[in-house]
Amino acid sequence: MTFQAILLLVVYFGILLLITRPLGAYMARVFEGERTFLHGVLGGLERGTYRVLGVDPKEDMKWTTYSVAMLMFSLATLLFTYAALRLQGVLPLNPQQFGAQQMPEHLAFNTAVSFTTNTNWQSYSPDVTLSYFSNMVALAIHNWASAAVGIAIAIAVIRGFARKSANGIGNFWADVVRGTLYVLLPICLVGGVLFVAMGVPQNFDPYTAVTTLEGGKQTIALGPVASQEIIKQLGTNGGGFFNANSAHPFENPSALSNLFTLIVIWSIPAAITHTFGKMVGNTKQGWAIFGAMAALALAGMLVCISAEQAGTPHLQAAHIQTAASALQPGGNMEGKEVRFGIAPSALFATVTTGASCGAVNSMHDSYTPIGGLVPLFNMLTGEVIFGGVGAGLYGMLMFAVLAVFIAGLMVGRTPEYIGKKIEKFEVQMAMLATLVLAASVLFFTALSSTIDLPKEGALAALNTWPGSAYGGSDSVYGAATGNLNNSGAHGFSEILYAYASGTGNNGSAFAGITANTPWYNATIGLAMLIGRFLMIVPLLAMAGALAKKSQVATSSGTFPTDTPTFAGLLVGVVLIVGALTYFPGLSLGPIVEHYQMLALATH
Repeated sequence: MTFQAILLLVVYFGILLLITRPLGAYMARVFEGERTFLHGVLGGLERGTYRVLGVDPKEDMKWTTYSVAMLMFSLATLLFTYAALRLQGVLPLNPQQFGAQQMPEHLAFNTAVSFTTNTNWQSYSPDVTLSYFSNMVALAIHNWASAAVGIAIAIAVIRGFARKSANGIGNFWADVVRGTLYVLLPICLVGGVLFVAMGVPQNFDPYTAVTTLEGGKQTIALGPVASQEIIKQLGTNGGGFFNANSAHPFENPSALSNLFTLIVIWSIPAAITHTFGKMVGNTKQGWAIFGAMAALALAGMLVCISAEQAGTPHLQAAHIQTAASALQPGGNMEGKEVRFGIAPSALFATVTTGASCGAVNSMHDSYTPIGGLVPLFNMLTGEVIFGGVGAGLYGMLMFAVLAVFIAGLMVGRTPEYIGKKIEKFEVQMAMLATLVLAASVLFFTALSSTIDLPKEGALAALNTWPGSAYGGSDSVYGAATGNLNNSGAHGFSEILYAYASGTGNNGSAFAGITANTPWYNATIGLAMLIGRFLMIVPLLAMAGALAKKSQVATSSGTFPTDTPTFAGLLVGVVLIVGALTYFPGLSLGPIVEHYQMLALATH
């Protein structure tokens, strides 16, 4: 690694640490219903929102009621988005005259599910598919709503550990409203202005046609980019206004905006660990979780940056300089923006896949096998390496329950965590959430890697989008091979990455796969629903059971969970579960590709 790469990591984690304590303490006050400095400005809006919704924010919901409210809210917003996308041709703010032809049924389903689940997977090119209304209303509303739901679920799970002999875990509507008004809104207002100051456009102008220096014609897409960019990153959504996402100069103009984006993505996921510590009455517990997340994150960053900086044997065999120097970056620059270089690009890849944020500033498909393995593995862990807003914390708490269960087996005692006995039901719910994610990724990957759809008949339509510039209308191959730009190990990695991204609610892609077909739109859509809701509901059930329990006194046999030892155990559990579950798949993909690359280089 270069000195600049090491300095970048030090600066990044330093800023993240500075943010974690104050933002985390602030969020604890917000969700405990305490008054903050923004209540004088936003308190009236909060109360008015409750009146419009007909909600009593003091009503304490059981976990079942909380779950139903969350599911009904998500279903309503999903249906609204699907309808808005299909009807965009008759809706306002559409100077490009995009309509239902650009957003057919299967693509509208995939997109509506994607944004509802905080995945923001994009099987389409936004700047040639979506109207301004679709971007700002149908989709951007989910950048707020899905992020607020994720935070609310995390807070509900925290209450399960913090409360004693309680029947409820909070009020879903109050948590969503408070998360939106007091957390997301003020940060977005400031961050949006900063993005505009850095050169990100914010307007409603039609696309501009220009003549290039060579005399050619070019259409420059414009629009309300800054307002979507900030909530896209803060809410760990990731769906870009442009198809090139954060590699586009209008979304990410400079090295400064790149660093700012990286900070924004992990700001809430990092801070909510301190919120956890504050709400359970022991900030060391939050720092233990933060430490485990940071250790996993740093390990991935070091591996990914080192692999990309080292380049490939093919470059060395071609006598291309792979060592960084004052004149050129060295290493593997394929698929990376020269504005950022290798280290900031690889750091971006690990940050965006450590969180459930699909934003990208480089082409992950062009990474070296080991460099590409890191973002893939980040998602396969359940995206607990800080993770999405809220999702990272409740995912890591799931692993914490498993970790104390394992520790309890070691010492022959009933495991305890935050003063609560972890018994059969809690372990079952944690294991159910873990297995559901693995089953989704591996089942859909295996199916898409082996199934052959017929050339004719009704099922053939699953693999093609006749008459479309985006589909494979000439494809006569199976669901996997007919839509891949690469065969062999790398092609398998593209399929595995797609379903890991969908199930992990990330949204990034290796992009060597043509996913905009009915088959992939439907199956990835199902994977996104499974990864979001079949993980959330078991964890809410676990929180409800824990909230009813009284707190047990600490004894000499209690395994301390606020120490570096527990953080190390937590890291080990995440790695072991990930390795045992996904090692065969990773072996067929990036690992075998790495050895194939080395073997080819020797010939």
